Amino acid sequence: MSIKKYLIISVLILSSLSGFAQQLETNFNFHGFADNREYAKSGRLSQTIFGARFSPEIGVLLDSVHRLRVGVNLLHEFGSSEFIEKANPVIYYQYQKKAWDFYLGAFPRVNLLDDYPRILLNDTLNYFRPNIEGMLVKYETAKFKQNIWIDWTSKQTNQSREAFLFGFSGMYKPGKFFVSHYAYMFHNAFSKMPPADQYLQDNGAVLVQLGLDLGKPLFLDSITVSAGIMVSIERTRGLTGIETPTGFISHVYAAYKKFDVHNALYIGEGHFLINGDKFYTSDVYNRLDIGFTPFKFKNIQGKFICSLHFVDGIIDSQQAFSLRYNLFNTRTLKK
Repeated sequence: MSIKKYLIISVLILSSLSGFAQQLETNFNFHGFADNREYAKSGRLSQTIFGARFSPEIGVLLDSVHRLRVGVNLLHEFGSSEFIEKANPVIYYQYQKKAWDFYLGAFPRVNLLDDYPRILLNDTLNYFRPNIEGMLVKYETAKFKQNIWIDWTSKQTNQSREAFLFGFSGMYKPGKFFVSHYAYMFHNAFSKMPPADQYLQDNGAVLVQLGLDLGKPLFLDSITVSAGIMVSIERTRGLTGIETPTGFISHVYAAYKKFDVHNALYIGEGHFLINGDKFYTSDVYNRLDIGFTPFKFKNIQGKFICSLHFVDGIIDSQQAFSLRYNLFNTRTLKK
């Protein structure tokens, strides 16, 4: 279905529902990004990711807890001859009441799964796969949060493989101390007409961390430290058994006014996670991020990050700038 036909049908559906709705909602999201990755020294992929996404949504709040949204997520990569490089449909139902939140459909991953550590889910997903296509359930209180989700990444055809991610994450934080966990499994199944060299893959990981949120010590605005154990589960059926590389990972984050520093250190066995950051295939890896946020207001935030990657006895570098703008509006339909 073309984008034009999809939008026309979506508007007609929402128009028919507006007679039952309490509010008409609109949401406009813009994400501009420039990410220069100088990874040649370590033999990893050097590239510059430079472009912008625009994602308009329109929907109805049927009552105080039920919401329906439709829209489209449009990507343009700078330098491309294509006006729209990729268009992803946005169409989802949301139930939201007290501590519970439930999504079904194709919905944005930002603020839902974008907190996953890069060792599990590569940050390029925010550029090229901005939506979750499936379901997510979240329960969150002041001290505890937990979610469980499934993201269907590929429909099975004669050539394409059936593939999906299933995972859960959460945190318990009664005070300054917290314990957190992240886990998922990527199931990469067969196509309908698989070639002889196609194998079913199970590829996932579990990360458990203990940490301290020290608040505002000394002159800093915030400082958080955490450390934990990472175990991945890797199997290519018919070729390998179940492999479980294990390692130690720590994080230190500190912020002062518009500046912040984040250091992630990994020591252990290398991981070969299909959806993870490829730097973690090494046994020892340290990433240092130095961030500067020149402006941050209610609806807009711009941030620059300079990253140093210490791996295999060399230093790779990365410079990235991201700007997000969000405009949300509601209009009452019934009084």
